[in-house]
Amino acid sequence: MSTQTAGSPRRTWTSLGKTRLSDALRVVVLTAGALVALVPVLWTLLGAFKSPTELAARPPSFLPDSWAPTNFTEALTRFDFTTYLRNSVVVTIAATAITLAINAMAAYALAKYNFRGKTFLFVLTLATIMIPLQVILIPVYQVVAGLGLVNTLWGMIIPAAATPTGVFLLRQYMLSIPDELIEAARVDGSGEFRTFLRIVLPLCTPALAVVAIFSVMWRWNDFLWPLIVAQSSDVYTLPVALARFNAEETVPFNLILAMSVVSIVPVVIIFLFFQRQIATGIANTGGK
Repeated sequence: MSTQTAGSPRRTWTSLGKTRLSDALRVVVLTAGALVALVPVLWTLLGAFKSPTELAARPPSFLPDSWAPTNFTEALTRFDFTTYLRNSVVVTIAATAITLAINAMAAYALAKYNFRGKTFLFVLTLATIMIPLQVILIPVYQVVAGLGLVNTLWGMIIPAAATPTGVFLLRQYMLSIPDELIEAARVDGSGEFRTFLRIVLPLCTPALAVVAIFSVMWRWNDFLWPLIVAQSSDVYTLPVALARFNAEETVPFNLILAMSVVSIVPVVIIFLFFQRQIATGIANTGGK
């Protein structure tokens, strides 16, 4: 015997309840925006399987005629891809590790120490976000050249190690750590450096994950500074190598697209794997 009353609306297994027009419009707009953002990525992925003739065809074809990975195999044999990939990995990992160390120590000092000029120093650090690299490019290059780091991987790693964005995110997160916890560690005889390593850093894992992910994306895709520092193909990173191939007399667009796909894959995997940490870390640092 049916328990449904005569006046109640009939519901099916697909019913989601009452939906407001604003909610439906928001879903449509966000879905359309996501699809528009994915079009260049999809075009690059499909273009990596096309021949030069297909890429030059007008009007262009959406799907490649052949899905054989010949562009990838030819690019790996024609270009010194292993060297460029190794340089990018070394620069990214080393720069990220140094960035986390420097930014975490600076953020800890600005969040938990009281000294004259702390607020001014913090505001000055944030103000450097508005200074683009192009403005300080020549002085930074002169410093790197004076240290003998031109045409070396260390010349790409060290100058961009400290980031004001990372200091800001970590400081905002460290403000949420109770001062009583740090004072209790000091009373128990823990030194400042040990307190920082054993207590503060483990509590800042979400914020550290956010800074690490951002640093990996920035370093992996960085182009301008490695282009200036790298003066031989032995120290080229992937973005610089791909740009050099564009300068050839006959530009191999099919091979460039194939290598672009290969260089994009690690960043996409890292972002998809840590997207929850990114959202959680930004949410926890934005309101402090």
